[in-house]
Amino acid sequence: MRGRISRQRVIQLLAAALFNGYAAGFRKGRIFTGGSKAFCVPVLNCYSCPGALGACPIGALQTALGAKHHFPFYVLGTLMLFGVILGRAVCGLLCPFGLVQDLLHKIPLPKLTVPRRLDRPARYLKYLVLALLVVLLPAFLVTDTGIVPPLFCKYLCPAGTLGGGIPLLLADPNLRKVAGALFGWKALVLAAILLASMSVHRPFCKYLCPLGAFYALFNRFSFFQMRLDEHKCVGCGKCEAACPMQRPGVHPLREMQGRLPHGGRLLRLRPRRGLQAREEGSPLIHSKSVLFPKRSRTLFPAPQAKVITVPVFPARASRALSREVITAFLPGSLRTNFMAA
Repeated sequence: MRGRISRQRVIQLLAAALFNGYAAGFRKGRIFTGGSKAFCVPVLNCYSCPGALGACPIGALQTALGAKHHFPFYVLGTLMLFGVILGRAVCGLLCPFGLVQDLLHKIPLPKLTVPRRLDRPARYLKYLVLALLVVLLPAFLVTDTGIVPPLFCKYLCPAGTLGGGIPLLLADPNLRKVAGALFGWKALVLAAILLASMSVHRPFCKYLCPLGAFYALFNRFSFFQMRLDEHKCVGCGKCEAACPMQRPGVHPLREMQGRLPHGGRLLRLRPRRGLQAREEGSPLIHSKSVLFPKRSRTLFPAPQAKVITVPVFPARASRALSREVITAFLPGSLRTNFMAA
């Protein structure tokens, strides 16, 4: 229904309010320093944001590795816990910067599809950012002080600029006086990503986010997954058209099973009519939650009785199918009647 806010958007807004619930920080221009800052939130949410009630896991990981005093068991354990429970559903449901990109993409401007020859290799950039800026350089770089600053946060992170840098500068005139070339660079990175988000869906998430890269490593093991029954797919192409994270020319449910930040959008689809035979209780797509099995959902639920839909083919399906091929999908009693017709 047009004009009605989706459940995904409601969850995103509630998560953003929860993770940045210290409203007084925005008014005073001060960072919250309460006890909850010792705990990591599951999303990219800057520690320096005046409203942030928790720590950013990527910033905490860089800080622990850069200090070189101890191995960051707590931070990695927290990230792995979120990865195993939710996987990249965190990105689609909880991330405030993902919400910003989603809202910008709603602006009625021409939408662009990145060519596959560029899109496919570009998606590996986020793994390079994770390995180089977040892990290797903080762990092995040698400085005069013996401490390596969080390089991703310092030079690249747009969420920190939007949620931390800009609000603090607006609230404190003294900070505005000392803001130099580094802040100018970070503002340029933020502006480029925000502008790109108006035409390309979630460019930062697709190509640069190290946290999304980390969670992607746990996709096959996460408790929240979507799986496709290949035998019942009718090839209507609706999932390809609806998936906002889609790679050009790649079937999203075959290529990214269990890895869909926006899987809920696919769960609202219905297939076109086509050659399909479904037994009672056999779904086409499951959205499965191991933690909450009663909340597991079924896409394209089977009817109460056995139903056979035979001949209205999708436009892309071959029209040269023989009767023998069609009857292979029918039970014996219907096969006899069909051949006799």
